[in-house]
Amino acid sequence: MLFVGIDIGKNNHVASMLDENGKVVFKAFSFPNTTNGGNALLSKLFAYSSNPSDFDIGMEATGHYWLSVYSFLFEKGFPLHVMNPIQTDGWRKGTEIRKRKNDIIDSILIADLIRYGQFVETRLADEDLFSLRTLTRFRTYLVESISDLKRKVVCVLDQVFPEYQSIFSNIFGKTSKEILLQFSSPIDFENISSETLAELLAQLSRQKIGASKAEQLKAAASSSFGITFAKNSFTFQLKALIGQISFIENQVKETESEISHIMEKLDSPITTITGIGSVTGAAIISEIGDISKFDNPRKLVAFAGIDASVTQSGEFEATHNVMSKRGSPYLRKALFQAALIASFNAERTNFYVLLIQVLHKSIHHHFITTYCMCQHLITIYGALLFII
Repeated sequence: MLFVGIDIGKNNHVASMLDENGKVVFKAFSFPNTTNGGNALLSKLFAYSSNPSDFDIGMEATGHYWLSVYSFLFEKGFPLHVMNPIQTDGWRKGTEIRKRKNDIIDSILIADLIRYGQFVETRLADEDLFSLRTLTRFRTYLVESISDLKRKVVCVLDQVFPEYQSIFSNIFGKTSKEILLQFSSPIDFENISSETLAELLAQLSRQKIGASKAEQLKAAASSSFGITFAKNSFTFQLKALIGQISFIENQVKETESEISHIMEKLDSPITTITGIGSVTGAAIISEIGDISKFDNPRKLVAFAGIDASVTQSGEFEATHNVMSKRGSPYLRKALFQAALIASFNAERTNFYVLLIQVLHKSIHHHFITTYCMCQHLITIYGALLFII
């Protein structure tokens, strides 16, 4: 058996190979992240054996850069192992005395770790769960982009029309955004009568607001303390930002529709848990992946990184420990959101009422209580799958 370690990079990868005795067969074979690069690696490997089963190939799950080479080798029939970089880093600390780290050393280290077999392999999710993971992470990116754009809108309004935010309870509501697109500065309100503005507001809000809001806007615009110079540049920025927000909001809806379609296909019991909806549930199950790899709830909690760190040496044992925060931050965020919603709706479930009361009495801190609820939520999900 020949053991191949591949150190993953963005544009180039480095491969090294060891035999069963740990002797280096070749090292520092660099190949680009292209089809030609993959074929070059195949030629290098097939020079020693034409049978893919004679090789054991390992690589780290480095960002998303490993997926292409993994997919290429998987289609060729090679046995593959994907590891968490934390494991290879631990192996390095146990075998590498000198403080050295480069692509060549890392590739040999990965091959050596595969040869010894003392590692926990990263199980890859199936196609549906993988799709859910990419979609939920993309949705998170879109939502964060909208939040960033909204902050920029507020920044512009603070300069040109600071009174506007006191008129609408939500300046990013449909009516408010349409008004900002048509009247991007206080001066623009001078060219429209109160009656016409009231009719426009009534039309945009489906008759929910009208004359009184129009009078407020006119009065605020006429006495606005906003700057009056460089009007065109601020108007352009405001309209562009509002347009981007509306566009991305539509993308969020389309993404959520795709997520819901896959969730219906999977028919997961996670949405039956109080506090977990379709989008949050999709994030949780996709980040967990194959839940059968956890043989007890504590391992699942540790995988999510919501377990407490441990510091103990000799007679000393720390009493103030922080959350480990290992694993996916997307999973922790989804669990935290679900726990918050569950706590707000605790009256619907006697279990949550009792849990919150007990936790508050023993902890007396809202966020710690919420993270304890995260642990219970993820444990409940594991229990549901075991029962089903």
